[in-house]
Amino acid sequence: MPVKFPFGTEDEQFRREVRTFLASALTDDLIKASRQNSGMFVDRATAQKWQEKLHAQGWGAVHWPKEYGGTGWSQTKLYIWRDECARAGTPSVLNQGSSLLAPALFAFASEEQKTYYLPRMLTGEHYWCQGYSEPGSGSDLASLKTRAVRDGDEYVVNGTKIWTTHAHFADHIFCLVRTSTDGKPQQGITFLLMRMDLPGIRVKPIITLAGDHEVNQVFFDNVRVPVANRVGAENLGWTVAKHLLEYERGSGGVSAGLKIALDELKRVAAMSEGGAPALLEDPSFAQRLRALEIRFEALEFMEISNLARMLSGQHPGSGASSQFKIASVDVQQTIDTLRLEAVQYFGLPDHTVISLNGKGGERVGPEHAESVAADYLTSRAASIYGGSHQVQRNIIAKAVLGL
Repeated sequence: MPVKFPFGTEDEQFRREVRTFLASALTDDLIKASRQNSGMFVDRATAQKWQEKLHAQGWGAVHWPKEYGGTGWSQTKLYIWRDECARAGTPSVLNQGSSLLAPALFAFASEEQKTYYLPRMLTGEHYWCQGYSEPGSGSDLASLKTRAVRDGDEYVVNGTKIWTTHAHFADHIFCLVRTSTDGKPQQGITFLLMRMDLPGIRVKPIITLAGDHEVNQVFFDNVRVPVANRVGAENLGWTVAKHLLEYERGSGGVSAGLKIALDELKRVAAMSEGGAPALLEDPSFAQRLRALEIRFEALEFMEISNLARMLSGQHPGSGASSQFKIASVDVQQTIDTLRLEAVQYFGLPDHTVISLNGKGGERVGPEHAESVAADYLTSRAASIYGGSHQVQRNIIAKAVLGL
């Protein structure tokens, strides 16, 4: 049975308002840019265009409190918003500033920092990337080695960050740096905000298996950062980071998009190509698809449960966030695997490149196969970034099972 949630009359009226806005604001070029994108997020130009439309509507940061320029929407309205955006195919935008950094600023930043940074996130003037992972310090983030040494009113930063999504587009980065080696590793970490044009910052592209340039390595060579750009107290950045990661892993709102992808998978699998039997008639494939549907319904139930928990005033919690991260990634990767099988010979690793660079810009093959191979390759990393599955299971063992 599909998961149901008791939306009221006011909720359904709000849903109609959202649908009306999306029908008007979501232009063909935005839909096309989103469909043809084979990475996790659209480019900055597309993101900026979409952000301008949202900001003009007063929905530039739908999850923010009203006091900071947000909508102040309830968790139910936020759920409806994400659901309708997924159904409409809005661009997948990297919101590391407004979605991840902003909640940390609400909780830990000075008033001066909030006054300066938050309005610029709303307009899209500032485009943020996240400086967390390092070579050898990804899942074990507390072992990070990028150093920040205090020199008067500045920190001097040296080191490197890796897998930094959209660093080549970003003009700002929020970073975890080591300011002390005393005590536990977590106790010597500080949270800094930096402009990407500071002398000594260099960005080196990393090309993914899918052929995309979405992630990078960022180098810091004697980069001077004002102490005023520190969020929270020195050596207590781990507390800020943990708060932020709960929003990265457990904000929810993904089941609607996965439902659409699942329905599309079933539609393609039911097609008969060249008189051959539809893939859905293959008992082995059909069995795997049914198992996937069961896992999806469990994920949807988990998301609805998280929504109900937040409506009662509870925090998402690290344990629930980790459970949701694992479940959603597993469902996504399985969908991408079955989609790759369903498109058959259009599942070439370089099919997206062939399609988008063909004669006259014409698509090669059916529309539903356009970025399937690249999507499959991109999603392989999902069980690692944001905290690997192994790390998430350790968190669940401690936070949920008390082990």
